[in-house]
Amino acid sequence: MPNKEGIKIKMIIDSKVSKEHGKSHISFENNSESEEIERVNQSVWLERKSFRIALIGTFSALAVVLGYMLAYIPNIEIFTLMIFLAGFVMNKKEGAIVGLLSSTIFTFFNPFGPSPPPLFFYQLTHYSLTGALGGLTRDYLCNKKYFKPREDLYIFQIMLIFGVLGASITFIYDILSTLFGGFIVSITIEYFIASYLSGIIFTTIHLVGNTLGFIFLLPGLIQLIIKLLD
Repeated sequence: MPNKEGIKIKMIIDSKVSKEHGKSHISFENNSESEEIERVNQSVWLERKSFRIALIGTFSALAVVLGYMLAYIPNIEIFTLMIFLAGFVMNKKEGAIVGLLSSTIFTFFNPFGPSPPPLFFYQLTHYSLTGALGGLTRDYLCNKKYFKPREDLYIFQIMLIFGVLGASITFIYDILSTLFGGFIVSITIEYFIASYLSGIIFTTIHLVGNTLGFIFLLPGLIQLIIKLLD
């Protein structure tokens, strides 16, 4: 007849071995996830200050050039997307710098003339915050298991986040730009409502266009740039 004490000891040892194996397996998975997040956040090129300065200039120039190219197509633009992308690829501080530089150039030398002072300063603030938001979004996504830019970003969670951000940024811009732009004519609520409703078709086009751009263009551009920087 088997020794009961021996069986009990064997069961305890087996249980400890299983637990240790499970812990090591979990630890290995956590280390793999940490390494992936670290690889996403780091690039040899982005560690060089001179390269980051060049990248700020490149993103600013691209945003301005693309802004001018689409200036004569009513409310269709990827100016906002490029500034957000800059912050996402670099960080919130440098994204804000790209937003400030590109919006200063584009709004002051606008083909249709510079914006009035209240609107001009609002635009500088808005696009600076858009660049910073790109960096904050990157920080948020890097803590998520589904964020794997070296594999695929066209997954539901990421496309939903980008779509909501694109729609929110555009909606807030259209509301506040109408408000600040109206300061030179009237500051009454009636004038604001009338101005907004009179351009509702164009603001809708702007909202839909930017939302679709953030959903379908932004993930691919992020993947492309991250691969180029590896």
